[in-house]
Amino acid sequence: MMVHVPQLLSADQVADMRGQLAGTDWVDGKVTAGTQSAGAKYNLQVPENAPAARALGEVILRALGRNELFTSAALPLRVFPPLFNRYDGGMNFGNHIDNAIRFVKPSLGSAAPIRVRTDLSATLFLTNPEDYDGGDLVIEDTYGTHSVKLPAGDMVLYSATSRHRVTPVTRGSRWASFFWIQSMVRDESARTLLFDLDTAIQGLRKALGDNDEVVRLTGLYHNLIRRWADA
Repeated sequence: MMVHVPQLLSADQVADMRGQLAGTDWVDGKVTAGTQSAGAKYNLQVPENAPAARALGEVILRALGRNELFTSAALPLRVFPPLFNRYDGGMNFGNHIDNAIRFVKPSLGSAAPIRVRTDLSATLFLTNPEDYDGGDLVIEDTYGTHSVKLPAGDMVLYSATSRHRVTPVTRGSRWASFFWIQSMVRDESARTLLFDLDTAIQGLRKALGDNDEVVRLTGLYHNLIRRWADA
């Protein structure tokens, strides 16, 4: 399942975010890569414990909490704190699959890390497509290969089991935020079914209101959540 979440951030929020990131230190993106993907990763990242990364990540988390499309598609249980990367001229990230488990470092040094199972991956674009060439996010799934390049402030949500890559940037610089989501519903086919059902119910509510049949369908949706959700 791939879902385009338009305008997660406003143009003003993107501009403010880019301004703060411009004054931040960037390091080799291999710092968060696994052994296999490190050999294919050529980009820059803001260190995940940098104050700017934490503060800007909170802006994104609040936007996700208000976004009905994201909630319906992801059914989130945990969200890995958003990270920030950039691809300057010649940089790219070859084919890879994201690690299945990520560890969130606690704010208190003595606390144990929090494990996040990466069911879904997300890329939030912070550069408009006309400002760079190349830099396409290419995702492979059972329906083929999909090239994604969205307006700044838009996000793509896709299965973390998908093989994906970022093509070389040949002009300009591509900035983005990326993170992972542990869903309440582990099984991807069940999660997709729930998303389709919720989308249909929302459409029926707009067309027909909350008549008896719509209420029954809504009850079915929530009973399936009770059956399949981890929490």
